[in-house]
Amino acid sequence: MKLYNTLTRNKEEFRPIEEGKVKMYACGPTVYNYFHLGNARPFVTFDTLRRYLEYRGYDVTFVQNFTDIDDKMINRANEEGITVRELADRFIAEYYVDADGLNCKRPHIQPRATETIDAIIDMIKSLEDNGYTYVIEGDGVYYDVTKKSDYGKLSHYNLEDLQAGGGERKASYEGKKNPGDFAVWKFKKEGEPFWPSPWGDGRPGWHIECSAMNKKFLGNTIDIHGGGKDLIFPHHENEIAQSEAANGCPFCNYWVHNAFVNVDGEKMSKSLGNFFTIRDITEHFPYAVVRFFILSGHYRKPINFSDKDLTASQTGLDRIVTCYKNLKFVLANGGAKSNSTEGDGVLTEACKAAKDSFIAHMDDDLNTADAITDIFNLVKSINTAVADRNAGESALAEAKSVLEELTDVLGIDIEYSEDKIPEEIIALVEERSAAKKEKNFARADEIRDILKEKGYSVKDTPNGPQIDKI
Repeated sequence: MKLYNTLTRNKEEFRPIEEGKVKMYACGPTVYNYFHLGNARPFVTFDTLRRYLEYRGYDVTFVQNFTDIDDKMINRANEEGITVRELADRFIAEYYVDADGLNCKRPHIQPRATETIDAIIDMIKSLEDNGYTYVIEGDGVYYDVTKKSDYGKLSHYNLEDLQAGGGERKASYEGKKNPGDFAVWKFKKEGEPFWPSPWGDGRPGWHIECSAMNKKFLGNTIDIHGGGKDLIFPHHENEIAQSEAANGCPFCNYWVHNAFVNVDGEKMSKSLGNFFTIRDITEHFPYAVVRFFILSGHYRKPINFSDKDLTASQTGLDRIVTCYKNLKFVLANGGAKSNSTEGDGVLTEACKAAKDSFIAHMDDDLNTADAITDIFNLVKSINTAVADRNAGESALAEAKSVLEELTDVLGIDIEYSEDKIPEEIIALVEERSAAKKEKNFARADEIRDILKEKGYSVKDTPNGPQIDKI
């Protein structure tokens, strides 16, 4: 398997530190609001990477954190007159509603920054002992970026340019030795939560939280670190600086970053005010469609958000769902040939071709877009076999199994639209079948109209009536 490594800017063969095992970390949400589609993209991307690694036989330990203390958390809590903990508890619960809806598997470990304070303080002590920090009185403990000779190796920013212009940040540099220096511990202010430390009461800086949680739960060096492209600098750059300075060894071997979700050509973000929360979107489109939309583009390429694009994703997903539903119906109602037929070989070969191509595309830097095309090719072959009734039960069952296998790797819910048919509807369909058998076609047509009014259609097939929600 190959992954594009932001650190080297090359697509590289993936080789884990320990054979057969993967230590993987992805930055999680700051839990002060519902998360938006731009946030959802890395959640879905790295859930899919985790799923695929497991599918390929790796023993994966996946950690994704909650940032539950920072300026945004404090400001929102103060606005609402509640504690930061109460705010975090509320939006962590809401996060799970949306993440579960998107069919993201729960990470093995999901630590909160506020529950990792001891590990954070220990790491800052190591940085201090190794000569990387200094204190600005009344402000906090800062990391001196000039002490790390290869600072900027992930973002490929030149330190001299950062010194001159402060990079992408516009913060005040008063008291800092260098414009790029960043706080690892912030001294307490009125109305803010704080914890005791050797340097004084305060709270951690954002970057040190992820470094400490990585070390505590995965060790000094990890295999894969993921996140959105916007985190490359300064967050991930500073994670590297802290972790390597504290631990004295490489921090991460593969850095994987997804591109943005755009709205009218601009990155979707809360700061720009052009964001749509997943909760808002799912008032109009199912969670399964949102996930399918995200996976329909390669993770390193921007995707554009619009109702038109989501509608197209729903149409595509429904093609797969309908195929699966029809296939199950045929198998459950004896519609398959009992013996091997000429169509078996064609369908079996289509299954093998789809699976081989799917794996090749996923091995090539997690190319979910082309992997979905492989699923569509399999769907086409299944639909042909079902329509022509030229495949045996074993071949159709194999096709069903392969379709389930490939969609599960991508976390695509191919039963999302399947609602339980009410008993009332089933009774009407049975009455209609009896009426047709008695050649009472007027009553049969009348029942068809009643079903339509109730939101259902019925289709006569060689295997009996098939009921669908309109």
